[in-house]
Amino acid sequence: MKLDSSISAVVTGGASGLGAATARRLAADSVRVAVFDLNEELGEALAKELGGVFCKVNVASTEEVDAGFAKARAAIGQERILVNCAGVGGGAKTVSRDKQTGEIKEYPLDNFERIIGINLIGTFRCITKSAAGMLTLPVMDDGERGAIVNTASVAAEDGQIGQVAYTASKAGVVGMTLVIARDLSNESIRVNTILPGIFDTPLLGRAPEHVKAGLAAQVPHPRRLGVPEEYAHLAHTMITNGYFNGEDVRLDGAIRMTPR
Repeated sequence: MKLDSSISAVVTGGASGLGAATARRLAADSVRVAVFDLNEELGEALAKELGGVFCKVNVASTEEVDAGFAKARAAIGQERILVNCAGVGGGAKTVSRDKQTGEIKEYPLDNFERIIGINLIGTFRCITKSAAGMLTLPVMDDGERGAIVNTASVAAEDGQIGQVAYTASKAGVVGMTLVIARDLSNESIRVNTILPGIFDTPLLGRAPEHVKAGLAAQVPHPRRLGVPEEYAHLAHTMITNGYFNGEDVRLDGAIRMTPR
């Protein structure tokens, strides 16, 4: 897909981290960008910087997603690009035993449902809403109608102890990528997914420096954390390379996560 000012994009989780870097990368090619996020301060600032529009959206809410797409399309037009970066973490073992009391605790099911609801169902919700809108647009001269990029995680393939809900949600994103690409193939819409490794994002930014240094040391090469711009570069490639479809690609410096 050739990017220019005639193209609009929606980036969920776009106010910071991977999403913000991707929004900036698209805007650098004159793409009109709508930023979906819950952080109004950061989202409004980024939208102003890019000349785009901010939409306060919780991807777990159909009403908010519908309202977000309506606002974005009214401001910048029907999007041909969707990048799904919205997501949450949170860890606990399937069952655990208190070291002092011996009490056995089950994983809190409401938290499992929350993580699945945002990371997996929220991603699918945005895909269906966006793809339905894309179908109202004509196919462009290059044979493309739209492109979708999702965000999973290396945890989808080698999740660590305590990551059962997060891993399940991200594995679900990986699992549905090829199916959705096939579903949308006759409509000229491509779908791909990125599996980031350990990236220096605001979520990780709260960790002490020695913790981040320890994580970086686990990466075979380059021995450092990933930076959001590297994610944005791959997302840009997936969007602009018309033969890139139905793929789940690790971006991780060759790391394979250990059990802990």
